[in-house]
Amino acid sequence: MTQERSTEQSAIAKNQHGPVTTASLINDFKRLGVQPEMVLLVHSSLSSLGWVCGGPVAVILALEEVLGPEGTLVMPTHSTGLTDPDGWANPPVPQEWHDMIRRTIPAYDPHLTPTREMGAVPECFRKQPGVKRSNHPHASFAAWGKHTNTIINDHELAFGLGERSPLSRIYDLDGWILLLGVGHSNNTSLHLAEYRTTFENKRIITSHGPVMQGGHRVWATFDDIDVNSEDFYRIGADFTADTGLLQQGSIGNATAFLMPQRAIVDYAVQWMEQHR
Repeated sequence: MTQERSTEQSAIAKNQHGPVTTASLINDFKRLGVQPEMVLLVHSSLSSLGWVCGGPVAVILALEEVLGPEGTLVMPTHSTGLTDPDGWANPPVPQEWHDMIRRTIPAYDPHLTPTREMGAVPECFRKQPGVKRSNHPHASFAAWGKHTNTIINDHELAFGLGERSPLSRIYDLDGWILLLGVGHSNNTSLHLAEYRTTFENKRIITSHGPVMQGGHRVWATFDDIDVNSEDFYRIGADFTADTGLLQQGSIGNATAFLMPQRAIVDYAVQWMEQHR
């Protein structure tokens, strides 16, 4: 039995009340608090939902149905396989390959470059007609809906999760975060707080990646910060206890968390100033 079949069989076994469907997902999202016209940043684990009739397509269609034509759906579509091979650890490649990789790895293409370790839902979402993807080789986001261009356009290379990133535009639009079967360790918006905070050992690093500039592929060099998500679960727990602004519920078989992005980013800025 292949791993894919084994995973699907495990998902089927979890669905004691039948399959998860687009209709049941719509009801679950509404019950949790997702509303029309929201700007919603979604981090997801498809397998956590159980067996979904239609897989990632059903999840995407359900979210778009609830948000409606005035809403905006956003997902991270990161492609860390385009980082410098010096930093690769899972898995590493031989040192003697590094220069050749830098010279030959194809440039980031928002239409062609796949996501890496982001899950099935964003990988499917980025290919949907009407979805646009930002132009960053490592930390891109994809969006659908009313505010797509505002969120996706002008994503700068330097400090890719900072002030000139989709995360900051979601903050400006008073958006929301949905953690669907994942925890705060996956809550990318907390990186925006890292950029906005001064704390001990905050470090500027040099990043690299293959991009198209002036019609030519180049190995670009740009500044960033050395981000760290190890304490994000603590920030999430303290935010929940201190503010009461996190809404928790079930989506299929998954535990989901819905929260205002601006509130948790502002909270995380103060938390990092105190605890880092």
